[in-house]
Amino acid sequence: MMEKLRKHIEEIISVSDEEFESIKPFFTIGKVLKNQYLIQQGDDAKYEYIIMSGIFRVFYLDEDGKEHIVQFATENWWMSDYIAYFNQKQANMNVVCMEAGEVLCLTLDGREKLSETLHKMEHFFRVKLTKGYLALQQRVISLLSNNPQQRYKEFADLYPNLMQKIPKKYIAEYLGVSRETLSRLYSSTK
Repeated sequence: MMEKLRKHIEEIISVSDEEFESIKPFFTIGKVLKNQYLIQQGDDAKYEYIIMSGIFRVFYLDEDGKEHIVQFATENWWMSDYIAYFNQKQANMNVVCMEAGEVLCLTLDGREKLSETLHKMEHFFRVKLTKGYLALQQRVISLLSNNPQQRYKEFADLYPNLMQKIPKKYIAEYLGVSRETLSRLYSSTK
């Protein structure tokens, strides 16, 4: 699993064997079962996670118990309740495993120490956060300006592998449409 981490890091920065040996202790390995929560609303968000395998859903539950999906995440994606993680507050988001997998866990303190001791990791984290922010902003723009058919096509084009693995009810929630509307959109593209 650590070799997968190294390959992931080296997509952005190069690290020597010695540098990578100094990186590894900051990460802990977690095996996650289907339907297991990594973060629940009200808990401390102790970790940021990089997914080694599996599929995860990041969502918010409103006062009426309605689920609002913020993100799906799969291999090589990073996830957490970032507001809680960076501010060391209680989580407002939930992170649940939809397909059993493995994650690497990184504390905020570990992230800060790693960035301090190996400055190129600070660059790595900045690039990852920037890409995540851009994706989130694009998602908000899509929700505000695109009709359901456009949002469906955009999701299907960006994440064709997830279309087959994620239950349709969650895709509908993510796109902000009913399950029936999603079925019509799915049928119209066949």
